[in-house]
Amino acid sequence: MILDTTLRDGEQTPNVALSLEDKLKIAQALDDLGVDIIEAGFPITSEGEKEAVRRIGKAGLRAEVLGLSRSNQADIDAVIDCDLKSIHLFIATSEIHMKNKLKMTREQVKEKAVWAVEYAKAHGLKVEFSPEDATRSDVSFLKEVICAVQEAKVDRIDIPDTVGVMIPQAMSALISDLKTVARVPLAVHCHDDFGLSVSNSLAAVLAGAEEVHCTINGLGERAGNAALEEVSVGLMTFFGVKTNIDLRKLTHVSRLVSKLTGVPVQPNKAIVGDNAFAHESGIHVHGVLGESFTYEAISPETVGKERALVIGKHTGTHAVQAKLKSYGIEMQEGQLKELVARIKKLSEGGKKFDDAELIALAYDVLGNIEEPRQIKLEEFAVFTGINFTPTATVTLNIAGKPRRASETGDGPIDASLKAIQSAVSKNIILKEFRLEAITGGSDALCEVTIKLADKRDPSLLSLGKAVGPDIVITSVEAAIIALNRLYSLKKEQLIS
Repeated sequence: MILDTTLRDGEQTPNVALSLEDKLKIAQALDDLGVDIIEAGFPITSEGEKEAVRRIGKAGLRAEVLGLSRSNQADIDAVIDCDLKSIHLFIATSEIHMKNKLKMTREQVKEKAVWAVEYAKAHGLKVEFSPEDATRSDVSFLKEVICAVQEAKVDRIDIPDTVGVMIPQAMSALISDLKTVARVPLAVHCHDDFGLSVSNSLAAVLAGAEEVHCTINGLGERAGNAALEEVSVGLMTFFGVKTNIDLRKLTHVSRLVSKLTGVPVQPNKAIVGDNAFAHESGIHVHGVLGESFTYEAISPETVGKERALVIGKHTGTHAVQAKLKSYGIEMQEGQLKELVARIKKLSEGGKKFDDAELIALAYDVLGNIEEPRQIKLEEFAVFTGINFTPTATVTLNIAGKPRRASETGDGPIDASLKAIQSAVSKNIILKEFRLEAITGGSDALCEVTIKLADKRDPSLLSLGKAVGPDIVITSVEAAIIALNRLYSLKKEQLIS
């Protein structure tokens, strides 16, 4: 089983604070993902937290919903007030915690744990119990506590690696040892202080643990918790263990949680990072294009991602050719080699390429080959002056059909680009506008670079460049070039 604690331990990530609506969105996404158990929060912390836990519990989710509680009556009553059917109780069992935090003896801790389980069970709750800091606890005492709470009818027992000090071999040995006295399912809750939370979780499952605590994107205190996406894919890949997680939804849920928490996913994050299935090296790209498993352990589609071929100084001809082919651009062998040479030279100077810039450079190499133009400028006028709102009117011929539009703007260029956008489609987004003077003087030439995208598919970019003496007209020409390149990708889908 997978217990997700993004809404509790994940929210304890420094500088993360989720609103009630954010928590409900994440809870629903976790349920849709197939999570078995959702730890909705720690109700005693505030009235707002209690209300969020209550609302999640009443949201009609398929998953079991539980609230966290220390082993005292006030905490347990707060969970009961949320009308939940399950509770996650904890009390520390390590000497450092009992002596310095709890100021309690071993016997007092054991009695408190038993009392808490019995009190929660008496109120009809399903109980999961955690001996906090279990991995730094004396194993013989840990077994005593496990046996005691089992006598009190606990339903599940979690073994937390609270400060992430375990290694996989030690975790496997500990779970195997505890299984000799455990009569209920064992879970593990691993922190990532040494980067081993996922490895320790997998080792625990191999030793007999039946539940793993995780968070989306590995969020959590300090270095975080075991990442749900890595654990679920790891269980399937290494052990053939099929969880209820719909792996195809992992990337979507990862992005949602990143957006709502404000914590970006590092590019090289396993499974869901932007670079997880990205290839730049020529050798790697050649291999992947021939057989994806040469340089990929799983297919990106398995987890809801797409393979990315990145253009840069390590790029070879196979990657560039494949990328251009996806945009319908064909090159002769000599032209392709020239393009790759230019890419490498520019990249060595620190230049980074997106698809739009690659296409623009490709057309530059193609030189005298005329680009297909389905969008043509028929008429254009712009009016501006003092105490006069800049206004532009444009008539375009799009695949033989005239389209006319007028718009106002903050300046003549803004008005002109808005008029073009209005004539073609409101879905067009201006991603970048760059103006550079090429020569000096009042008759100076300027170069305008415009990058456009369709907001329905922002990954598709097009770039247009134009040079001329008039800033406004040159900007319009650059926009028309970019539009034609975007149109060649989207065809009639672009027009609205």
